[in-house]
Order: sequence, then structure tokens, then C-alpha cells
Amino acid sequence: MPYAKIIGSGGYLPPRVVSNDQLAADLATRNIETSDSWIVSRTGIQQRHIVDPGVTTSQLATKAAQAALEDAGISASQLDLIIVATSTPDFIFPSTACLVQANLGNQGAAAFDVQAVCSGFVYALTTAEAFIKAGRAKTALVIGAEVFSGILDWSDRGTCVLFGDGAGAMVLQASEEPGIIGAQLRADGSQKDVLCTAGNVSHGQVVGDPFLRMDGQAVFKLAVTSLTKSAQEVCDEAGVSLQDIDWMVPHQANIRIINFLGRKLGLDTEKVVVTVDQHANTSAASVPLAFDVARRDGRIKSGDLVMLQGVGGGFTWGSVLVRM
Repeated sequence: MPYAKIIGSGGYLPPRVVSNDQLAADLATRNIETSDSWIVSRTGIQQRHIVDPGVTTSQLATKAAQAALEDAGISASQLDLIIVATSTPDFIFPSTACLVQANLGNQGAAAFDVQAVCSGFVYALTTAEAFIKAGRAKTALVIGAEVFSGILDWSDRGTCVLFGDGAGAMVLQASEEPGIIGAQLRADGSQKDVLCTAGNVSHGQVVGDPFLRMDGQAVFKLAVTSLTKSAQEVCDEAGVSLQDIDWMVPHQANIRIINFLGRKLGLDTEKVVVTVDQHANTSAASVPLAFDVARRDGRIKSGDLVMLQGVGGGFTWGSVLVRM
């Protein structure tokens, strides 16, 4: 049975960077008070990338996909599976994955979206691995892409300062060498209200609340508890210890969650990849973006053991353990 090995990665961030000071000035025009020090002290975020009007998730996803394909040294025609993790698709249908497929010039690959909010990329990566291990695919493109700025209530200081837009991608290929060696996906639908965007379109009208809503304290507790257990269980499955991990790439939601999780797992801070300060929370894009940054700056190297973790609305979470 083949392994699913990561052979390339890529990321894309919109060129428009919004600093905390810029955001605070904009919010002040709406009579909402915040500041750089307030945001940094509570979240660790210093800036975020925001799309210009009219820029779509599929456009960001295509850019990240092209970077990943170039890094892998393969053409789009070699793909037989394309999965996009997103909560902000261009349309109800067709899927964002099909739009990306068309943009790349691929024909014939299976293409579909996965929706597990901030856990979406981990869900999509595990799905692609299952296809490869079952012999249903040989080369897969997995993308996490979001335009979360379009679902934020810019009058809600508790959420609008947290998120940004972006896309990250990985190329997986069947290999006899170890690649993904452990994975676990979990969900608890009874916690659906702690993080949600509970609106929909019906008969041409928006029904319900179209904006992201979050119970920050509940998310913090659920995230730390679920991810700590998940990391340990995935290491047990793979027959390794937490101390064997070279790099942890967690969902980039909040520096407090990231730091607390690292302490719970007994990992040195130097082993934890952090991009939330520069990217903010890009939901399904956060894990592949952080992974790509650490690969391209030389931290993540061939042979390293890397833990990827996602957690988000649903309530969903998951871990993937990868030998590079």
C-alpha cells in the first residue's frame, strides 16, 4: 500500500496588507474603538492580508496551486485529484475545485470541495491520502483558500480583527517512501453554535445571520482540549512520541491558543511554526500557508517529522503526522 508523500507546496496572499493601526483607524470611522496594542496583546496578530473588491477564493486558490505545482516540478495535467477546502466558495455550485481545475487547464481529474471551516485543510489532506492509499489517485492537489473578509461583521470588534484572506496548497504523490504516517479527524456537532455563520440563501433572499459569530472562550477551551488529545493519539497510532516531532504546524487562530497548546504537549516554542502575527487567521488556508513559509525558509527539511493540526467551526478538529 503506497504512502501519500508531500512533494511540493505553495502559498498566496493578497498584496493589500492591513496593519492593526490601519484597521483601528478604519474601525474608528464606525465608532468602534480598538488599537494595535489591544489586538496584539489578545491575539498576537500584527497585520492581515485582505482582498480587493471582486477578488474570489478560486483566484487565490489558483495562485497557490500554481506555486505548489511549480515547487513539485509537475504539470497540472498530471493531477488526478483536486480538493479545495473552503468556507467561502465563489458559488453555491460549481465547486471552487472545479473552477481551479479550469484555471489550471486540467481535464479529467476528480475535483470537489471540503467544508470543515478552519479544520478544512486537514480534512482535505486526509481525504487525499485515503484516495492515494486506496489506489484511486496517484497525484493530488490539496488547497485551503478563503476570503473571510467577505463574511465578517466589521462592527464586531471581537471577530473582525482576527481574520485575513489567503490560500495555501500541497501536492501529494503516491510513494513507497513514508509520507503521511498518521491522521485523525473528529467533530462534535453539538458545539455548532460556538463558531458559525448561520445564514443561507433561499428564494433569492439571505435567511439567517450571514456573518461569522464566535464564542471566543468556548473556542479556546475546545481547541486546546481536542488538539492536545488528537496529537497524542496520532503519535500513538504512528508509533512515535511527541518528543520525536521536529515541527508543529498548528491552525493559526490566536497566539494564546498556539502557546498554550505547545505547553500542554511539552514542545519547545522553537518547534512551533507561527505565522498568525503576519497572516492573522486565514481559516482553511492557515495550515498550508504556515507550512509553506517554514519549508521555504529552510526550517522544515527532508526527513523531518511534522504535525499539522486544524480546529474550527462545526465543531471540527484533526491532526496529520507527516514524514517529509
